[in-house]
Order: sequence, then C-alpha cells, then structure tokens
Amino acid sequence: MRSTRDYSAEIERLKNEIETADAIVIGAGAGLSTAAGFTYSGERLQKYFGDFVEKYGFRDMYSGGFFPFETKEEMWAYWSRYIYINRYMDVDNGTYKTLFELMKGKDYFVITTNVDHQFQKAGFDKSRLFYTQGDYGLWQCSEPCHQKTYDNEDTVRAMFEQQKNMKVPPELVPHCPVCGKPMAMNLRSDDKFVEDEGWHKAAERYDDFLRSNEGQHILFLELGVGMNTPVIIKYPFWRMTAQNPDAVYACLNFGEAYAPDGIAGQSICIDGDIHKILFDLK
Repeated sequence: MRSTRDYSAEIERLKNEIETADAIVIGAGAGLSTAAGFTYSGERLQKYFGDFVEKYGFRDMYSGGFFPFETKEEMWAYWSRYIYINRYMDVDNGTYKTLFELMKGKDYFVITTNVDHQFQKAGFDKSRLFYTQGDYGLWQCSEPCHQKTYDNEDTVRAMFEQQKNMKVPPELVPHCPVCGKPMAMNLRSDDKFVEDEGWHKAAERYDDFLRSNEGQHILFLELGVGMNTPVIIKYPFWRMTAQNPDAVYACLNFGEAYAPDGIAGQSICIDGDIHKILFDLK
C-alpha cells in the first residue's frame, strides 16, 4: 500500500495515535537526518571537503570514507572533518527537537541505524536509545583485539583544528591502547564491528520494552528508513504490526511511504519532507 490518502487526514490520524498509544517505538533511518539538514553532497561537501574533491573527485562524503588513502595522516584528516561536522557540529534544523517535543510524556523507545548522535543531542533519554550500527563518536581497535570502544571527541577536535595540507600531525593518529594496532571507526561495515557492553545493554533494553508492551496499543513510527538494511527496522515493524491487531504502523518517508497490503488497515503512510510532517504534527 502506497501513500494515496489525504495528507491532512493522515496527519490527524497520526496525531491521534501519538496521543492515545500505550507505547511508541520509533525506528529511524538516514532519511530522518537528511530532513534535519545532514546532506552528504553538494554545498556541504564542497564547503568542508573541497580540497579532497579537487584531488580525488569525490562526489559525496561516503566515497571518501572507503577510499584507500596512502597515509594514516591523510585518512584521519578526512575522517576528523567527517566526524566533526556530522557528530559534534550543531546542524539540526529543528527536526529532531520537534520529534522530541512530540514524545514528551510518552512511553517511547528508539531504534536507529543512524550514527550521528542526534537523538541524544535533541534531549532524548539515553536509556531509551539503541544505536544498532555504531557511533561517529566512538573508535575501536581495527583488529579488533578486544570488545571495547573509546570516545574520540577531544582527539577529533584537535585533528580538525591542527590539520594542514590535508594531513593531521602524526602524533594525533590513534592507536589501540591494548595491542598498538591502528584504531578504526566503530561503524558496522564488516564482521569486525565491536558490539561493546553499552551496545548489548541497549539491545536488552529494547527487547525488554517490546516484551513488556506486547499485545498493547503500540505505534510503530518509522522515519526515513530505506531498503538498505530493512531487516533491522522495517521488516520487524511490519511483522510486529501484523501479529498485533491493536498495533499501528506509521511510515513517514520522502518518496518511499508504503506498507504491505496485509497491514494496510493498520497503517498510516505519509509521503513528504519529514521536517514538515513533524512540524505539522506538532
């Protein structure tokens, strides 16, 4: 089922669900951060990575993240800019803040594939968040020789400020404090991703939330989730909605607002800019 219903009517339906649901499970994907202003090409790319674009022809920030730079100093010059502007710089145009305002006083939990920390920056309770794919603000051993992550803010800020000629000072290149191997981003891209103690505790809290609200009037609110990793949020939301006649599935997405026919009667699909949709809901 694709979004063909009247926009205003769907907004009113969703407003009512937010107000009356026993619990709300938010599933957030890249589309939510895009709506909040986190674009990875165009003007932002040219502003912060113009020198890398000129040298390597990168068309978006993702390309540089997988590029085989010749030196660690150049690689961390790129990554420190990437982390700084997408994790520590204030970019949100109010999208996450508006969502937070809508959730005030509600029994909610957030599962997200985003790694930009925006939920916590907007005020969401850390104990109600599960970042499944990592965090730009964390490093791990590249091996990894142990299952632990490390906060990178101080070093990243120093790298951002002190880099010259597309390289960071050699002494700022991070190494594992246990084995001495190079550090890597704590981002899920292969089987070396570290699921540390905090990750497992968040996963347990998410499972506990779902279990404790099983059979209740639950709103599964999906925001900007595409089909890159549908098994994490989208497919489970569909399945849990189908299994619970009192559940409602809401899909907010630009160009990809749809639901399976089997849960069409329990679904709210709104195709549009999530920033505007959340503002209209508020």
